This record gives sequence, structure tokens and C-alpha cells, in this order.
Amino acid sequence: MKSLFLTAGAVALALCASSASAQQTINLSAGFLPDPVEVDIYSGGPNDASDLGGSCVGSIAGSPDVVVNFRSQGGALSFSHVSGGDTSLIINGPDGRYYCNDDSNGLNPVLTWGSAPSGQYDVWVGAVGEPTGGTLLISESPL
Repeated sequence: MKSLFLTAGAVALALCASSASAQQTINLSAGFLPDPVEVDIYSGGPNDASDLGGSCVGSIAGSPDVVVNFRSQGGALSFSHVSGGDTSLIINGPDGRYYCNDDSNGLNPVLTWGSAPSGQYDVWVGAVGEPTGGTLLISESPL
């Protein structure tokens, strides 16, 4: 498991090896730098996101690709996955609800909280069609 701790103006990286999961945990506070945070993620997995209901689509991993712990000051928080293929975003927000998006920006998904609550955001990047590599962007600005 990889852990990334980011605060305004300071960055510390702690890496832990784990054969069970490639999941990363990122701890962010309002005003984090760099903005956006970039995380390389390969989309897809053996599970069908449509089982979650709503607008969730794509194949996803059994556990989140990234866990983001965010300390908010009431501002925005945006997530996007940029790749050469068709991907989706599935986020289990701090309220326990699943939020899903596919193709908000061409084939790239985007999810934005206008006034993001503090808490844990579990993030899956789904493959719509063939799995593909790409970059998850996390920002306090619209993506």
C-alpha cells in the first residue's frame, strides 16, 4: 500500500509494500499543494460497477484504487481520470453514498463537490470497455 500525505506547502511520501493491494491512501487538507494531485491508475477489475446502481458503469477492482482522506474548509473538491480510453469514476463519499460519472469530459469522467465535506472518499476508476492506464487528478478547482 502506498500512503501520500499532502498539506499546504509541504509534501511527505511514505511507501509501504503490500502484495495484497495496490491501493493508495492520500491525506489532504484544504489548500493542498501541488494542485492538482496526480495519481497513475490502471482502470478496471473483475467487478461490475452497475451492481452499485444509479449511473455507475464499468469494470472495477474489489477495493478502492485510492482512498482520499480530506480535511475541508468548505471549498470545492474535484476528481477526474484522464486516459486514452473510456473510463468511469465511482466514489463512495463521506456520507456513505456512491457517486458515479462517465464521459463528462469527452471519454473522461469528472466528479466535483461544490462544498466538499471532510472525510473519506473511496475512489474506483472503472474501465468502460478495455482497461487502460491513465492519471487520476484531484483538485480544489474545477477539472
